[in-house]
Amino acid sequence: MKLSLYTSLLPLCLGLVACHPYEEWNDDALGNFDALSSIIDKHYCYLDEKGVDWPSVVAEYRSRITPATTQRELFDICAEMLATLRDGHVNLSSGFDTFYYRNWWSDYPQDFNLRTLQEHYLGFDYSSTSGLSYKTLTTPSGRKAGYIYCPSFSVSIGETNLSYVLASFTDCRGLIIDIRDNGGGLLTSAETLVRRFIAEPCTVGYIRHKTGPGHNDFSAPYPVTYSPAPAGQVSWSKPVVVLTNRSCYSAANDFVMAMKALPQVKIIGARTGGGAGLPFSAGLPNGWNVRFSACPMTDAAGHSVEGGIDPSEGCEVHSPAEELAAGRDNILDFALTYMDTI
Repeated sequence: MKLSLYTSLLPLCLGLVACHPYEEWNDDALGNFDALSSIIDKHYCYLDEKGVDWPSVVAEYRSRITPATTQRELFDICAEMLATLRDGHVNLSSGFDTFYYRNWWSDYPQDFNLRTLQEHYLGFDYSSTSGLSYKTLTTPSGRKAGYIYCPSFSVSIGETNLSYVLASFTDCRGLIIDIRDNGGGLLTSAETLVRRFIAEPCTVGYIRHKTGPGHNDFSAPYPVTYSPAPAGQVSWSKPVVVLTNRSCYSAANDFVMAMKALPQVKIIGARTGGGAGLPFSAGLPNGWNVRFSACPMTDAAGHSVEGGIDPSEGCEVHSPAEELAAGRDNILDFALTYMDTI
C-alpha cells in the first residue's frame, strides 16, 4: 500500500487510536490527571523510543495532587509531567493557559537572524509570493545562485507561484532553500516543494499507526510516496542546498527528511529539531485538550527522525550570534561557497 500524502493516513491513524475501549474519569483533580496519564500511556507513540518510564513519571506527579488542588495547580503539575516527554508536538490547552514544550529548540543556538539575512544578503530587496521570499544571489566567484527563504509551511504554496519562482532562476547554477526557523505547518506545502525536485515517484519515508494500548502496538510501516509535480509546472534538476537550524520542526523536519534522500541535494547547517510524529488530540473531563504524537515516522531507510536530522556529511555549520550581529551568516556563506564547487 502506497500513500501520496501524510494526510491520507490521518483518518486511518485517528480511527485506530480511537477504537480502544472507552474509559470514563471523574471531573475532579485526580480524575482529570488520571485521564491525561492514561491517554498518553495508551496512545503516545514515543514512550519506549525515548526511554520514558511512564508509570514512574505518573506516580511521581500524581502524588502531588490532593482534594484541595486547584485547576491552576493541576495544570502546572500536568504540564511538568508532559515536559518529561521532550516533544514539541505535546500541548495541553485550557481556558487560561497552553503548555508547549520549548526546550527542543531553546536549549540550542539559533544559528539564524532574519535581520542579518534581509539587510546584508538580500539588501531589503527581494520578491515574495506564497509565503516565499526569493532573489538571485552571487557566489564568491561571481556566479549566480537562486535563493528561496521559506519561514513556514503554514501557507499553502501555489503551484503556479512556485513555477514562477523557479523559472526566475533559469540562469543560476544551483538553488539554495533556506528553511531556518521554519516550525512546520502544512505537510501538503512541504510536499508541493519537494515534488519539484523529483522526476519519478519515490518513497520518502514510512509511517505506522497505533493498533492497541501497548507501547509497541503498531501497524506495519506504510510507505509515504511523493510523485513529481503536475505536468506543465516547472521542475528543477540542478543542485539544491537546504539550510537548516534547530528550529526546523514538524513539517519542516519532514521536508528535510525527503530532500536529504535526493542525490542532487545537500543539507547545510545544524541538526533539525525533529517532531516526526503525526499529532492527535483528545479531551479531558474538565474540557482541557491534549495534543500529542500518535503515529511515528521514519526516513526511507527506516531510521527515526523524531529527534532531528543531521546535515549532510561535512556540511555541519553554525552561525554564532556575534557573527550574525556583525552581518555575517556562516551557514549561508558556506552554501554560496559550495555553489562554486559544483
